[in-house]
Amino acid sequence: MRNAPYVLDMPANRTSCVVFSSPHSGRNYPETMLSRTGLSENVIRSSEDAFVDQLFSAAADFGAPMISAVMPRAYLDLNRSAEELDPALIQGARRHGHNPRVASGLGVIPRVVANGRAIYRGKLTMDEARLRIDTCWRPYHARIKSLLAESHDAFDQAILIDCHSMPHEAVAMARNTKSKRPDVVLGDRFGASASAEVVERVESAFAAAGLNVARNAPFAGAYVTQTYGRPGRHQHAIQIEIDRSLYMDEERIEPNGNFAAFQDTLREVVREISEIGNEPLRLAAE
Repeated sequence: MRNAPYVLDMPANRTSCVVFSSPHSGRNYPETMLSRTGLSENVIRSSEDAFVDQLFSAAADFGAPMISAVMPRAYLDLNRSAEELDPALIQGARRHGHNPRVASGLGVIPRVVANGRAIYRGKLTMDEARLRIDTCWRPYHARIKSLLAESHDAFDQAILIDCHSMPHEAVAMARNTKSKRPDVVLGDRFGASASAEVVERVESAFAAAGLNVARNAPFAGAYVTQTYGRPGRHQHAIQIEIDRSLYMDEERIEPNGNFAAFQDTLREVVREISEIGNEPLRLAAE
């Protein structure tokens, strides 16, 4: 496959232990995929975290790297284990116990997009599935690991910010009568993937920007936070979900009139997050 597996925006000077990742903002739909679906362009894009990479694009300006997917989530989901293969979609895939994500069609190679709409006509071969994993999934995660290792080497800690967006209807359904509807949901797997101090600082950055923040409901984090969140080893992973209606027309999948202003708002949030633990604890010998 000719396409690069990811886009990496590196700062001129790495001054932050934070790494930003946008695994679901890819929008390069291969013709080989589109020729096998009966879905319209907007429907197949409904599972995409559209424009999230643009919202967090200021990361490198504040000394933090930003890695973003090239291929779309409907083609390959980087927030799933490479072993979450769906036997209902992939020929020869075997069931390994009950996995609710795979059962619902949301394995590493999704069978459906939003509202359970099937992506493909027929099944994919195991060779096709492995090619996608080998050329996209493995390079992306290998680079995340190396970026986090670089943070540890320079700062003795690493913080991964896993950037996503959520449908407005998902937020509306999660609202209860005692709290405001959240603009942002932070997922730390109920404290398992990040220390309380780091999560509080991330929450404060969004709150200072005037955004309502909730934790772990309705999204607590998935494969990325589960895999890379090791607070006992000074490695923290936090999933961020942002209400799409704040910056885009969800039906047309286009930026709305508030996009530029919201991007400016997030620029300040990114700056504050990038400052968490940004002073090296180990300096090179002079």
